[in-house]
Amino acid sequence: MRCKITYTPVSAMKCFLLLVLVIGLDLSSANSISSYNHYRLPTALRPQKYYLRILTLLESPDDLRFAGNVQIVIEALKNTRNITLHSKNLTIDESRITLRQISGASNKDNCVSSTFVNPTHDYYIMHTCEELLAGNVYKLGLPFSADLTRQLFGYYLSSYKNPVTNKTRWLSATQFEPSYARKAFPCFDEPGFKASFVVTLGYHKQFKALSNMPVREIRKHESLPNYIWCEFQESVPMSTYLVAYSVNDFTFKPSTLPNGALFRTWARPNAIDQCDYAAEFGPKVLQYYEEFFGIRYPLPKIDQMAVPDFSAGAMENWGLVKYRESTLLYSPTHSSLADKQDLANVIAHELAHQWFGNLVTMKWWTDLWLNEGFATYVAGLGMQKIHPEWDSRDKSSLVALMTSFRLDSLVSSHPISRPIRMVAEIEESFDAISYQKGSAVLRMMHLFMGEESFRSGLKEYLKVYAYKNAEQNNLWESLTTAAHQNGALAGHYDINTIMDSWTLQTGYPVLNITRDYSAGTAEITQERYLRNSQIPQADRVGCWWVPLSYTSREENDFNTTAPKAWMECSSTDEGVPTIIDHQAGPEEWLILNIQLSTPYKANYDARNWKLLIDALNSKEFESIHVINRAQLLDDVLYFAWTGEQDYETALQVTNYLRRERDLIPWKSALDNLKLLNRILRQTPNFGSFKRYMKRLLTPIYEHLHGMNDTFSSMPQQDEVLLKTTVVNVACQYDVSDCVTQAQAYFRRWRAEANPDENNPVPLNLRSTVYCTAIGQGTEEDWNFLWTRYRKSNVGSERQTILSTLGCSKEVWILQRYMEKSFDPKSAIRKQDSSLCFQAVASGQVGFLLAKQYFIENVELIHKYYYPQTRTMSRLLTPLSEQVSTLSDLKKFRSFANDSRQLLKGIRQAMQQSLETMLTNVQWMDWNYHQFSRTIRRHL
Repeated sequence: MRCKITYTPVSAMKCFLLLVLVIGLDLSSANSISSYNHYRLPTALRPQKYYLRILTLLESPDDLRFAGNVQIVIEALKNTRNITLHSKNLTIDESRITLRQISGASNKDNCVSSTFVNPTHDYYIMHTCEELLAGNVYKLGLPFSADLTRQLFGYYLSSYKNPVTNKTRWLSATQFEPSYARKAFPCFDEPGFKASFVVTLGYHKQFKALSNMPVREIRKHESLPNYIWCEFQESVPMSTYLVAYSVNDFTFKPSTLPNGALFRTWARPNAIDQCDYAAEFGPKVLQYYEEFFGIRYPLPKIDQMAVPDFSAGAMENWGLVKYRESTLLYSPTHSSLADKQDLANVIAHELAHQWFGNLVTMKWWTDLWLNEGFATYVAGLGMQKIHPEWDSRDKSSLVALMTSFRLDSLVSSHPISRPIRMVAEIEESFDAISYQKGSAVLRMMHLFMGEESFRSGLKEYLKVYAYKNAEQNNLWESLTTAAHQNGALAGHYDINTIMDSWTLQTGYPVLNITRDYSAGTAEITQERYLRNSQIPQADRVGCWWVPLSYTSREENDFNTTAPKAWMECSSTDEGVPTIIDHQAGPEEWLILNIQLSTPYKANYDARNWKLLIDALNSKEFESIHVINRAQLLDDVLYFAWTGEQDYETALQVTNYLRRERDLIPWKSALDNLKLLNRILRQTPNFGSFKRYMKRLLTPIYEHLHGMNDTFSSMPQQDEVLLKTTVVNVACQYDVSDCVTQAQAYFRRWRAEANPDENNPVPLNLRSTVYCTAIGQGTEEDWNFLWTRYRKSNVGSERQTILSTLGCSKEVWILQRYMEKSFDPKSAIRKQDSSLCFQAVASGQVGFLLAKQYFIENVELIHKYYYPQTRTMSRLLTPLSEQVSTLSDLKKFRSFANDSRQLLKGIRQAMQQSLETMLTNVQWMDWNYHQFSRTIRRHL
């Protein structure tokens, strides 16, 4: 009997019961194959090679689908009667499943006697007619088909409008990380099951095809007229999540690589002129990585592709890297310098993965950070090499630290290396802990090991585990050997012990430093830093191995980041107080953590804080390294939030900003002060805070010539970014002529006869101008900007516009905008919907609307994103930062409990949001009145 099964739980069970009734299937056999329910695949079988053949239909809007066949060469490592692999939402024609032994004593046919579906783990389990014997190799053939959907993962559908005909042009794309290859073809969909792939794509001859490897052969389809088969070369061994292919009508811009590999950058035909920068930067950073890792890029080609609909920022598929349009395409006339730097960072990140992640892959998602932390950190090094004028190494390091500090100060955070037992937990690991904290601890290790030891250890690790899978302990072994060989680490220290204290436990330490001013020493103790001020001291447990670097006013050595001492942990993992002999005079300041080389916070005794405050508020403030100035701002504002310092001390530190002319400290301060803004603007004392901010901002605003598109003699790259940052905040606090100038720029733009071609607004100030004008403007202003969005052909410009349309203060306009954001038929692509919601929720008027909209429409939003509901977590951040009353917290907690089934895909994000709201409520109870009194004294 022929039975086609679409593998959803209900249909699978119906067909399974039908087979039982018709052919009298042995139920005991069915029970044996259905009993496997572990979250990891069995290890009795290992795939060696996939022959993947897929026909894609894109011509008719009413018939957009794919069908294929996969032949998997499987080695039996143990005797078994079951083949368990992954398949999700695929229709498999069971009558055409084949199984044959192709090596061993004799080649012979086998067969599948029964099947079972485990929907919890997406398992498709086959019971074989004859036992598969260890040492033999088999070939399993599975025919499958499915519709192409707009879900943005698996094998899915994307589109764009042809500007000449205004007709929709369809294309197909893949997004398989972390566990969506199973939606495209049956496979062993775990990173540890590496295999080689021979991909063959069938499609109408009007299209092109791309995959991981170069084309091997193109031939006519055997039965469909005007269709062709495109076979690609066999790939190197790789994990299923790195497989990629696409059928499209794109064009490309070629680049050259010294190693002879083919490098191309692809986009839709009407955007190919925006590929120039990516085609220039990509090969340069790839060549840098070849030198840095000491290993040549291993594939014969690499393609970069801008996909109109793409859920992630980008994806590192080996040989076919895919991006959102806004992260690959750059227009000199429409994209800002910040856009260009973000684009370079994403490209550098994805190309770093070609080594860390692709060449060597984590065994399981527990060590996802080995992929993402390394790519995040090394991207900063790559950008620094190609664009030293951007100072990307320092800026990216600061961003990584600040981002991870915020999340990791919550009880509900998680370790860098975390146990993963369900697919939903894999998704939760793609966060600031894996990326930014992972990057920060790698930077720490790089600095305490030194350049030679760090790079030689990495090279050995990549060499040993090339085309294989590894765990973090494998990396520690390679680095320990290198550190000992080069004398970078004492013989009784090892990387494993040091780094496990940072990767296997949640959080980070605050170091409490108490100086003995007469002896020239300091005692240092550590405890876990938590934003929740009500957690007892006894519960702030944890011990970290901390490399201690420090300097004083007299020594003033901010270049030596190597540790002068270590804070160690006892055999019971308790912190051991450490005495350092710093020899600073009683009137000299002492600073720990040179250039923020280690992710911890440093809290000094009152006298040392006074010495630091005096230095910052004097002409010698620049004698303290710019990163450490940013560190002092960040640390003291954190300590004031949780009560370890008072706001008098904190504001004495921030007062020095009237002298500061560097971006890094300003970014540190403004990120912290923004959180106070979002709470205080709901209170009667916001006026005092606003006046204080105007006092801080006016000197730097005037130094930068305000909204005028002119610059001083300072290096222009730095000044452009500083001006972009300062002007944006200045308009929010109504500093000087900021608002009136922004409105004037916008009026000039509206008066242009052809506003899509001629925009008089300074390129790097457009976000501020648009937001200010929309916030102060009319419905006509909003509609004008919405029309510019509809007509824009540049991804970064479209994102700028979407993020500023939410700045309106008209309730009905914001309500309409949120409804557009979650309407599948609107002009807003699904990938941008969260950006629109965040824009609304970040505004003073929009926050209340967005909070209510989310609560009342959570079912609609869940349906819009389903089954990729993790995207909903992005909607929570601006809400959690602004809930600050106990009644609102209780209401949101009750909502979360009542909606727990709809929100189970973002369980971790919801816990973190509720904890953030709790810390806001605590701040209002404990700090609000003290802060209000203190800030009035500083006006």
